[in-house]
Amino acid sequence: MIRIACIFACILSATALPAPGQDASLDVPKSVVAGTAFSIPAAGSGKATLYIAGPDGVLKRDVQLGQPIAIAASELDDAGHYIAVLASNSSSQTAQFDVIAANQPASISFLARPSRLPVDLQNGITGAVYVFDSYGNLITSPVPVNFELSVASAPAQTRTVVTNLGAAWTGMNSATKEGNAKFMAQAGNVSATRVIEQVPGEPCGLKMSAQKVGDKLNLVTDPLRDCGGNAVSDGTIVTFTETWGGGQTTVDVPLKRDIAQAEVPAHMGARLSVATGVVMGNEIRWEGKE
Repeated sequence: MIRIACIFACILSATALPAPGQDASLDVPKSVVAGTAFSIPAAGSGKATLYIAGPDGVLKRDVQLGQPIAIAASELDDAGHYIAVLASNSSSQTAQFDVIAANQPASISFLARPSRLPVDLQNGITGAVYVFDSYGNLITSPVPVNFELSVASAPAQTRTVVTNLGAAWTGMNSATKEGNAKFMAQAGNVSATRVIEQVPGEPCGLKMSAQKVGDKLNLVTDPLRDCGGNAVSDGTIVTFTETWGGGQTTVDVPLKRDIAQAEVPAHMGARLSVATGVVMGNEIRWEGKE
């Protein structure tokens, strides 16, 4: 095929030929499925040139009038709008037609977001699918797409969405328990799978205890859980604060094996508090008792 830059030049040169017997139009189907063979009747006698201009360029062919012009399946496989011109020394005929995508899905583009999120979020996971035929054309006719989000700890969530102009999307809830989820989308016999990592949510309840060790206070949290009972991720920062008289001590420590602990000076009458993010824990007033 000739480069797309030649489209208009080729058509203009064809239609500029002497055409005292110019015909109105070619007998071309209004639409052709991509990759489908078809033929164009060519009445008359003698030689002519056929031009077919479309999204990817121009097809040019020398033909014999009086014989059907065969277009092979491999010649027009890009979906879009086409213009056909049949030009001879005595006439030129034109027609417009569309090449449309095949209805059978051959591949899909599946986007799943985010790849990592907290548990128990309503519609926190989104999936979007674009459906293509075997020539890479977006299938704009309606196609059912099945979505499935599965985890080991709960029944799978399923949705069926019909594409609109080649695209379908849905929202899914993250599970109540941490772990990886498999997010699958299927159109026809074609499927794709993505893995979504579901991590514990924000801490739900925070409690600590204090014990005197020498001249220090050892502060230790209870095992930290989110509202679904999942262990909060190690590395989460926990802040211990001791306030007394005119002084204050603050210690930031990462959660390790579900708990956080720190040592602060044992000041008589000190107020001890604990927090992580926006979650506040209990407060202890140290009166100097073991």
